[in-house]
Amino acid sequence: MIEPPVAAPSPIAATSPSSATALTGPTGLIVRLIALISHIPDDAISLIARLSIAGVFWRSGQTKVEGWHLNDTAIYLFQNEYKLPLVDPVIAAHLAAFAEHLFPVLLVLGLASRFAALALLGMTLVIEIFVYPDAWPTHGTWAACLLIILARGPGVVSLDHYIARKFVPGR
Repeated sequence: MIEPPVAAPSPIAATSPSSATALTGPTGLIVRLIALISHIPDDAISLIARLSIAGVFWRSGQTKVEGWHLNDTAIYLFQNEYKLPLVDPVIAAHLAAFAEHLFPVLLVLGLASRFAALALLGMTLVIEIFVYPDAWPTHGTWAACLLIILARGPGVVSLDHYIARKFVPGR
């Protein structure tokens, strides 16, 4: 059996924060900076991701409504510009406006966060594939925020965390 080659560890990755103080010059500064940055809590990253992506979708939803009603511009865009396959444009416009208001609220509250992130990730994929395929850098940024929430959860500043702590045995 052939053993796979083992890569030598990077001097920066192999250096612990305590031994980083022993390094001097630019290398020591870089190692100490990386050690400091690695202590950013996942909870803070998840909170920022939740609030940021919620703002993007909420604002998009606001462009589709006037009061409690869908505006004519939204329907026009779904009929003439977006042209989603298999979905009536009027229904698609209503569903998009509803989703762009519901799921951001859930993300801000941190309630059903992974479900809301998954729904918005699906919406992002539809937008990328069928509506604006050249906007992949923007959609990639949205997807990164949503994937953080999916993978790491909403963090401690969320109703999900409170519910899990209160009602799930062993937490």
